[in-house]
Amino acid sequence: MCGIVGIVNNGTVGVSRKVLERMNRAILHRGPDDDGFYVNDNVGLAMRRLSIIDLSSGKQPIHNADRTKWIVFNGEIYNYQELRKDLEKDGHRFYTNSDTEAIIHLYDKHGVDCLTFLRGMFAFAVWDEAEKELFIARDRVGKKPLLYSHQPNGDLIFGSEFRALLEHPDISREVDHEAIDAYLSYLCVPAPLTAFKQIRKLEPGHWLKWKDGQIETRRYWLPDFSKKIKISEEEAIEETTRILRESTRLRMISDVPLGAFLSGGVDSSTVVALMAQESSQPVKTFSIGFEEEDFSELKYARRVAEHVGAEYNEFIVKPNAQEIIPTLVEHYGEPYADSSAIPTYYVSRETRKHVTVALNGDGGDESFAGYDRYLAMKLASVYRRVPGFLRQPFIEFPAGLLPTSEKRRTFARDIKRFIASAQGAPSQRYQGWMSSFKPDVKAGLYTNEFAETVDGTDALVFLGKWFARANGSGIVDTTLLTDQMTYLPDDLLVKVDIASMANSLEARSPFLDHNLIEFAASLPESLKIKGLKTKYLLKKTAARLVPPEVVYRKKMGFGVPVGRWFRGEMRSLVQDVLLSETAAKRGIVRPDATERYINEHLSGERDHTAQIWTLLMMELWFRRFIDRQ
Repeated sequence: MCGIVGIVNNGTVGVSRKVLERMNRAILHRGPDDDGFYVNDNVGLAMRRLSIIDLSSGKQPIHNADRTKWIVFNGEIYNYQELRKDLEKDGHRFYTNSDTEAIIHLYDKHGVDCLTFLRGMFAFAVWDEAEKELFIARDRVGKKPLLYSHQPNGDLIFGSEFRALLEHPDISREVDHEAIDAYLSYLCVPAPLTAFKQIRKLEPGHWLKWKDGQIETRRYWLPDFSKKIKISEEEAIEETTRILRESTRLRMISDVPLGAFLSGGVDSSTVVALMAQESSQPVKTFSIGFEEEDFSELKYARRVAEHVGAEYNEFIVKPNAQEIIPTLVEHYGEPYADSSAIPTYYVSRETRKHVTVALNGDGGDESFAGYDRYLAMKLASVYRRVPGFLRQPFIEFPAGLLPTSEKRRTFARDIKRFIASAQGAPSQRYQGWMSSFKPDVKAGLYTNEFAETVDGTDALVFLGKWFARANGSGIVDTTLLTDQMTYLPDDLLVKVDIASMANSLEARSPFLDHNLIEFAASLPESLKIKGLKTKYLLKKTAARLVPPEVVYRKKMGFGVPVGRWFRGEMRSLVQDVLLSETAAKRGIVRPDATERYINEHLSGERDHTAQIWTLLMMELWFRRFIDRQ
């Protein structure tokens, strides 16, 4: 695991070693153990290494047999030993024991098709000296980040994080207003956009090739929901267990101490249970909680650890806003408003004190339908078949009378959100569940000046294409595909990668094994949602591994009491930042709209936690990356 950077100049201008070193130094936290450089005329590759496998001889960049190809690599290839054996049978000779070298030999043999052989998480770059060609690629689901800037003169600059690219003097910090508009909808900036006009994200499951100043990008993987298999419930449970066990075992390969995040939810509990069965030693688990009991799942995490015989480590954290928020803004590099980044950062920090690698439960919901929105999307299809003359007087009008105050807000909020989102097309319904600021709300949020710079089509651009492209058999599969292509890589995986690597911790996700994702896609919807039960099959599977009271309980998520903090220790921060003259002059959000959100939230009249957090993180990003450039 590490971070990578690189520069290819279009022409005869040599790469500046000093610039490359500055870019590499900016991601020191991703790999504090070592660094490596390849500089040859107009190309430069560099990396920071967090040593996990082949501690003695895995130094990068790594070359092929005749030294015509060089690679820098971030990630882990879990089947590299099998790949190496096959390559050696074909006559390939290795000089390290690393997974990185397996990739360069695969590329030598198969070219871009090498990606189909890789099982794991990765972002890598290969320079072909003979062809004067650069090839970069990102793993199927987007576990590892890869940013690039294709300059007007044809130069290509790439790296693992924004701070690395921003060290290059040619990259402008001009803000992309379409990206800001999308951020205010989705809490994050969806790929391929970034908050900077000159920087783009290489999308998951894509590769990019540079030659003679021109770039070409292609998608090489997409889960297929159309090819359904005939399988009984019992057979599905057994096969899910088999693939997940194999995926977990592969992710336990490490030459350094290894453990697991244990939230007490279904997914992480299942992973820990399988780890315990595959390990000869007690699994080290790490759980985090807050003083607010209704946000804590520690009792469930403790129960799982006791049940499987794991070593249990628990941390109670009282976040320091002055410490954590600037840290998050700095590391994420663009506006990012998923508040669960707070506990993710803290649990990563505490876990790193004990181990270097931690497995987690990310990805289970997006393959096996664990979120309420999957059920809501299914019910909305039924709801729309009810005649309007019955819906309005007997459902919609009574729902409008439900309270909107924070007290008893959850039920009322969800009912109103369901009714509102059920009115439009499927992509609009989905957006209703995912957005902080919906399109109709933005009309009263934006200043006239900012509104004129965006076209407001982000829902159609970033969601509509997946609903149109979905090859699933129903609305549940369509929503799963959309999540796997948007919410999962743009929000959740960014959150975990940045929070863990900020603490030099490698995070591995058995549920994100592409074999498991493809198997789940082949299952009928009836095994994912049965009646009103979400994540039906996976819960059945988990119930054979962990206590039923852990499996069959209301989903909590990795939440934090940010809304309460806004009324307490973070009150002055929110007011000082969002109601400041600096924020008002930003020209994006109307000051009176911001003030209304804050006042209504502080009084308890309405819950605007998501909206305030989204605006706060955006303004702080502007101050750090734009005002201070």
